[in-house]
Amino acid sequence: MVVKTTERTRWRESRRRSAREAIIQGAWTLVREEGLAALSIRELASRVGITTPTVYAYFESKNAIYDAMFGQAAIEFRDAMAAPHNVEDQKELLLADVHRFFAFSLSDTARYQLLFQRTLPGFEPSPESYAPAQQALAGARRRLADIGITASRHLDLFTALVTGLVDQQVANDPGGKRWSQLAKEAVDMFVTHCQAAKVSKSRLLIHPAQ
Repeated sequence: MVVKTTERTRWRESRRRSAREAIIQGAWTLVREEGLAALSIRELASRVGITTPTVYAYFESKNAIYDAMFGQAAIEFRDAMAAPHNVEDQKELLLADVHRFFAFSLSDTARYQLLFQRTLPGFEPSPESYAPAQQALAGARRRLADIGITASRHLDLFTALVTGLVDQQVANDPGGKRWSQLAKEAVDMFVTHCQAAKVSKSRLLIHPAQ
């Protein structure tokens, strides 16, 4: 009896996971065609081949679907950014990360918008779904630390600089290279600025103003 109950429970859980995954994939298909804000539960149900109440049996709200999508996208982002590069120089590794971020972002605009642009009023990812994105950010922090950049404000500057370039590319030259080709220049400028700021701070500590 216990064995049969366990098997039945596993079967139900497997069926539930499969149903949730089908709904999430259907949602991605829909938003890639019509935009993030255009997600309709009724249209989603029709696409997946189920009823609207069935969707709500697996997700309590539209934001719950967005949250599941965010969590999936955040895992993909974390794993993509954690993959090794074929370079060893620390500055070149930083540039390789920027190129990879461009490639990841431009390969799926809807995913990029969900992860980085917060275009959905009232939606905030759950801590569980946001955790992989935080892990990716921690990886960026370690990459900067490897070249001696440790100030929190410089991490903020780096993320703002890179996402700003990607935003421009997505909005104004989709499919082109107008802003992506600025990656090396942006990284050189950023690293030079941070190293100069570090030297200036060291001098102030050694020779404080009278």
